[in-house]
Amino acid sequence: MENLPVTDQIVARCRMGDARAFHDLYHAYSRAMYNICLRMTGHQADAEDVLQEAFVQIFKNLDNLASDSSLTAWVKRIVVNHCLSYLRKKKVHFEEVEDQEWKQEDGVDESEHTLTVAAVKDAIGQLPAGYRTVLNLYIFEDYSHREIAGLLGITESTVKTQYMRAKEKVRQIVKLKSKTI
Repeated sequence: MENLPVTDQIVARCRMGDARAFHDLYHAYSRAMYNICLRMTGHQADAEDVLQEAFVQIFKNLDNLASDSSLTAWVKRIVVNHCLSYLRKKKVHFEEVEDQEWKQEDGVDESEHTLTVAAVKDAIGQLPAGYRTVLNLYIFEDYSHREIAGLLGITESTVKTQYMRAKEKVRQIVKLKSKTI
């Protein structure tokens, strides 16, 4: 087992019932996965609940992890799926749009915006859940428009429109805040 990468060693120890290995696995991934949950749910308590449910599933299903699979990708997929399930239960609405409504944005001169990380995070947190979900999956979780459409059960053009509107809404919120400061 000492020739295996560290994550493979942890998984092997978890499969043997080593309690310390479960602890190690949780601590190796919990912070990054919590951040995904927080971005997607928008609330600390909900993020903590979703994270806990996701790790319960991860621990129960470690035997289903293929030996050639990436542990990180597998954990992330479970966490994102739990976030999406949470949002479905909350009845997050995604506006269906016609294909022609979405258009590629013209180049935006980002240099005119002096954005701080805190201002952007706050603005994203103020987005309606549907916009926030699409924006987070696309920007932070690196899913394609097609993958997001499949995950959410909506059309690709709807994803593109939600993304475009989310970015515009973030710009508006940040611009409004920068004028009040």
